[in-house]
Amino acid sequence: MQPELQTRFNSYPPQAQQQLEAIRQLILTVAAEQALGYVEESIKWGEASFLVKGGTAIRIDWKAKDPEFVKLFFHCQTRLVETFREIYPAELRYEGNRAVLVPLTANIQHLPLAHCILLAMRYHQLKHLPLLGASPGDH
Repeated sequence: MQPELQTRFNSYPPQAQQQLEAIRQLILTVAAEQALGYVEESIKWGEASFLVKGGTAIRIDWKAKDPEFVKLFFHCQTRLVETFREIYPAELRYEGNRAVLVPLTANIQHLPLAHCILLAMRYHQLKHLPLLGASPGDH
């Protein structure tokens, strides 16, 4: 992990740190399992950012104003969150057209986050497809 990411994560409450690290590991696992190449980890707009070639950035963070959640942020000018809402209307919580909210107490293995992460990491290949090539109820 980049030192600046570690410093950022360390500034949060322990439960937020654990959830952020679990999501970070999921991002790295999805990229490795799908052979998507190198994951660039950095800080963008004060948030941990992850990017692979051919994808759009995924940022993750915890905010004191919403202390019960960590958030996965997606570029607001993509169709990602709109698509997630359509294929996972009840499984996930959303904030506008840019974020998925993950409760600090949630087991991320029981959420469709890996699929959402994969769609973001392959966005430029999928953006022309209806529902980004996904189907309602995909997991």
